[in-house]
Amino acid sequence: MRIDRRIVFAGLRNAVFGGRLSQGQVDGVEAVLTRFSARGWGDPRWLAYMLATAHHETGGTMQAVRETFAPDDEEAVNRLERAWRAGKLPTVSTPYWRRDSAGRSYYGRGLVQITHRENYAKMSRVTGLDLVAEPDLALRLDVSATILVVGMTEGLFSGARLSDYFSGTKADWTGARKIVNGTDRAKKIGVTARTFDAAIRAGLVV
Repeated sequence: MRIDRRIVFAGLRNAVFGGRLSQGQVDGVEAVLTRFSARGWGDPRWLAYMLATAHHETGGTMQAVRETFAPDDEEAVNRLERAWRAGKLPTVSTPYWRRDSAGRSYYGRGLVQITHRENYAKMSRVTGLDLVAEPDLALRLDVSATILVVGMTEGLFSGARLSDYFSGTKADWTGARKIVNGTDRAKKIGVTARTFDAAIRAGLVV
C-alpha cells in the first residue's frame, strides 16, 4: 500500500486548511506521513486520527509547539504559573513546568504535548535522544512526529492505543481521544479526523 500525496494534499487544502496550505503545514503533515509509512503503514484511520490530533494540539499549524503556544521557555513557564495560581488548571496537582536544579522545564512540547520529566524520559527511549537533558529536542519536527506516531500506536501516553479504537469494522472517532487526553475536545477532533480520513483514502494506491 502506498499513498499519492498530491491527491491527499489537494483534499486537505480545502477540507481542513481553509483553501490554503502553508509550507509549515505541508512539512508537518509530511513528517507524520513519513514516520507512519516507515513503520509499515497499517490502518489508514490511525494516520487520520494522528494527523487530527496534531492539528488540534498545534492550533492547526502542524508544527511542534510549546505549551500555551509561547515563543520561548521563559514565557511558557510564566504563562503556566500564572494560570495555575489563578486556579485555571484545576486538574494539575503538580506544577510540572517549574524548573529543576539544572534549569530545565518539562512543560508540553511537540505535535502532541508531552509533560513531566518521566514522560520525557520515556520518549527518550523512543527517539534515542536525551530529551531529559535537552527537552527542546521535542520541538524538532522529526522527533515530534516520531513521538506522535509511536506514542499513539503503542499506547505510551495513557495506556490506550489506536488499535483499541480502530480495528476491523470498529471505528470510535470520539473515544479515541482517550489515547492522549481523556475526553477533551473529543467530538471536535473526531470530526476533523474523519475529514483527514476521507482525504487519505482518496489518495490510497493499493
